[in-house]
Amino acid sequence: MTEWRQFRMPSWNVIKKVMTGNIVVDGRNIYDRQELEEQGFVYTRIGEK
Repeated sequence: MTEWRQFRMPSWNVIKKVMTGNIVVDGRNIYDRQELEEQGFVYTRIGEK
């Protein structure tokens, strides 16, 4: 819950390498679904149906 750049614009390639799974839950609705899904993540937003 911060405005720091590393949270707003993370390096998804690096994150994917260190993650055990591939699920991203966006609690602030700030990430691009298409970008994440193209990189192989399962993406969901808080409050999304």
